[in-house]
Amino acid sequence: MANYEKLSIKQWAVEDRPREKMLKHGFSALSNAELMAILIGSGNRNESAVELSRRILSDFKNNLDALGKASTDKLMQYKGMGEAKTINILAALELGRRRQLDMHGKLTRITCSADVYNLMAADLAELQHEEFWVLYLDRANNVVDRSKISQGGISGTVIDVRIIMKQAIEKLASSIILVHNHPSRNLSPSNADIEITRKSDEAAKLLDMKVLDHVIVAGNTFTSFADEGLI
Repeated sequence: MANYEKLSIKQWAVEDRPREKMLKHGFSALSNAELMAILIGSGNRNESAVELSRRILSDFKNNLDALGKASTDKLMQYKGMGEAKTINILAALELGRRRQLDMHGKLTRITCSADVYNLMAADLAELQHEEFWVLYLDRANNVVDRSKISQGGISGTVIDVRIIMKQAIEKLASSIILVHNHPSRNLSPSNADIEITRKSDEAAKLLDMKVLDHVIVAGNTFTSFADEGLI
């Protein structure tokens, strides 16, 4: 059997090289591995940049979200992946996440619990710790602002109702929606979740406001107090 020498990307036909292919046909014509190859620039002695990218993506089950959460140490274990290449990939994925957040940010009117999830998922869905946020709405249920109230550990975070209400007054909100995440992906509200909802609802009523919902983000799904009749 003939022993053919392995071709580097520079030896590929021009129309097959990722950069040239992108310039000619646009980004949509490139596979995820080809896009990633543009970021890392080169592979290793045994693999082209595209082949290395394809192998890394395969190890992450072709899930860009999982790749974006990988540690720099894990990616640098691949031969040919130094610190600079690793940072290029993770930075690009973080920019994509922020772009998604900006797109969701254009949704200003809340009509259902799914709107709340879509607005907050980019911030909360994949966190390994709990964060508690509040959406502040006007009379037409438009989001006038949102704010992170607290950040905690894996199993909980401390929330001060006074801070929530102080900000609601400052923002002239007519209603608020409580949002936090469960890193465990458990959809069931805890006793603490129920208690903070009750306290917030009572405080809001004294100020002629409403707590419309409390949404718990659990990865790619969520639960809503309003939908479940808990508020």
